[in-house]
Amino acid sequence: MHRHRYLKIPTLALATAIVLASPFAQAGEGLLTGLVKLSCEAILCLSTGAPPNACAPSLNHYFSIDFDDFSDTIDARVDFLKLCPVAAETPPMQALVQAIAHGAGRCDAASLNATLLSYTGGGMGSIGQGCITGTKPAYCSAYEGHEYTDLNGGAQYIIDPPKQVGFWSFQGIAGGNDIGRIGNISLGGNYNTPQTCGHWVD
Repeated sequence: MHRHRYLKIPTLALATAIVLASPFAQAGEGLLTGLVKLSCEAILCLSTGAPPNACAPSLNHYFSIDFDDFSDTIDARVDFLKLCPVAAETPPMQALVQAIAHGAGRCDAASLNATLLSYTGGGMGSIGQGCITGTKPAYCSAYEGHEYTDLNGGAQYIIDPPKQVGFWSFQGIAGGNDIGRIGNISLGGNYNTPQTCGHWVD
């Protein structure tokens, strides 16, 4: 796809829409200001994978919207983004606002490695083998796959070398009537089942 100043065509169209389609601009009342300006900038900045330094004020405000209940955080972030005049003009823009509110800040490698970590094979007080799965949450797919975002595919999954899961079979002291005898003691079977895991990188 052709690029123009590091923005793919839909993202460039989004920027143009925010600048030109705003009722403020159309009415000749000057540039956007205050929270309205920050909300429009946040939509643009969160639609690209490499936001410039000028995005700092809008991004700081956006991510400062944070409540104990994360569903409240998402709702408040949606309300903030909707302050931008073009946020509700078309179905794609409405979907973009939802995709940003649900996905921005949650689909980077660090977040995915924490969210998608699970443990299997635990026993005898052990939490088991940790494994990070390679399927992104639906909200990341919606965010990264939206026609107006240019996130370069987002974080990528790297397969780690296969690991062995299970418990070691080892020599130890036999119990019962054979105290003091060295014998083979198996705890949960041989350590011979491979498990394929990986991790996410930006």
